Amino acid sequence: MSKGLLKSTAVVSVMTLVSRVSGLIRDVVMANILGSGGVADAFFVAFRIPNFLRRIFGEGAFSQAFIPVFSELTETNTQEAKRFVNATAGVLALITLGLSILGVIFAPFLVSLYAYGYVEKPEQFNATVDALRVMFPYLFCVSLVAMSAGILNTRNRFAVPAVTPVLLNLCMILAMWFIVPLMNNAAKALAIGVMLAGGIQLLFQVPSLRKEGYLPTFKIDSKNKHTRRVFKLMLPAVFSVSVAQVNMFVNTVLASFLVTGSVSWLYYSDRLMEFPVGVFGIALATVVLPSLSKEHASGSPEHFSKMLDWALRWVIVISLPATFALYVLAVPLLTTIFQYNAFTINDVLMSGMALQAFAMGVCGFIFVKVLAPGFFARQDTKTPMKVAVISVAINVVLSVVLVKYFQHVGLALSVSIAAWANAVLLFVILLFKKVYRPESGWVMFLMKVSVAVGAMVSVLIYLNVDENVWFALNLFERVSRLGAMVLLGALAYFVVLYLLGLRPQQLLLRR
Repeated sequence: MSKGLLKSTAVVSVMTLVSRVSGLIRDVVMANILGSGGVADAFFVAFRIPNFLRRIFGEGAFSQAFIPVFSELTETNTQEAKRFVNATAGVLALITLGLSILGVIFAPFLVSLYAYGYVEKPEQFNATVDALRVMFPYLFCVSLVAMSAGILNTRNRFAVPAVTPVLLNLCMILAMWFIVPLMNNAAKALAIGVMLAGGIQLLFQVPSLRKEGYLPTFKIDSKNKHTRRVFKLMLPAVFSVSVAQVNMFVNTVLASFLVTGSVSWLYYSDRLMEFPVGVFGIALATVVLPSLSKEHASGSPEHFSKMLDWALRWVIVISLPATFALYVLAVPLLTTIFQYNAFTINDVLMSGMALQAFAMGVCGFIFVKVLAPGFFARQDTKTPMKVAVISVAINVVLSVVLVKYFQHVGLALSVSIAAWANAVLLFVILLFKKVYRPESGWVMFLMKVSVAVGAMVSVLIYLNVDENVWFALNLFERVSRLGAMVLLGALAYFVVLYLLGLRPQQLLLRR
């Protein structure tokens, strides 16, 4: 079973890597064309508002509630599962369509709520409102895309959902090349690209859904007991899985009062931080949730615990080196990827400090991705909600305090601390409830990984050069130097792990 899970995780990771690389290319194009000025800030704020709701009605709270119920039905009653899919799709479409219409109408209010600092900047405020009005219906499309992904993932069809985000990135790149030059409001032009992507992403799911026999027919049946169960489970999950978005919402409001560029600096640094979180953390969570749901449905608490233990060990192996690598390589990464044309040296320095602050939370972010399914798979959405409330409270307090002393860097640091608080609380509760019982060998395992990370960091620091040298290098020199550093750092890490006796077969799931 472990090999199957590893294979599925690898498939999702590879597809997600393709998606993240295309997203990185998109951000490079965006940084070169828009830089970190008012137009870029306007688009990022506008994009975050429907994105926030997407986390609720898309792959966030909805998916976490939908997958366990759908998984349970497919194990017992296929016809009932199909009726459930049709009814749920109908209700979800109706809700998100209504929210999209309201979003278009009340766009000025939402922008003033989300970025109150823009009220004093009329040009930036209007550009954000125009972009949001074009983009808001993306919520309708992407919510149905996320439901489709939940169906396919439960059916062990991971590749199509994982590669779907590539379509968004391609549409945005094309919009920057062909639509932005034709319009005065570049943020609105990018919003058109986002909307086109939503329709294309939705159509892309259709062949796979039809092949699996679960293409929805959209019936408005709110009385379907399983659909009602999903939305009941979803209510407390709304907050718990959207905690990162709530934290970013708080930070965006505060950043709108800071100097122009602050929102963009947080965006670009956050994008690099999300690379390991997305490629591995989300991939592992995508595979683990349906598997844990099946273990719970079959009444196997011992296997449920072993699967969580297996996932947590993989989190340590991947996320701990990623944390230190991002911290040490913050300036080299940002310089090599973004520092051309409109993206200045100051942008690199400001984004670099934010990236180092975000890097401190990488392990916490990925732990939450794995620990939260330990509750959702058991259809317990209330506990993660309560933990998320505490996490958000911590973030809000720290953001208000730290922004005074460290500006945008303080906002990034508050998000990282809140992520760790979320992860630690979830872990302790799983232990306390005896849902998770750690397997033997954890102390030695952590010692081996820590020594290997120390070796990697030593190599990276030794090979690194002063930031002014990075700024003076051309593209080829930057890429070749950074590539060599990453390759040798990774080599040092895995060689030391091997020498210390940690083998891949030791990370297999034993039944």
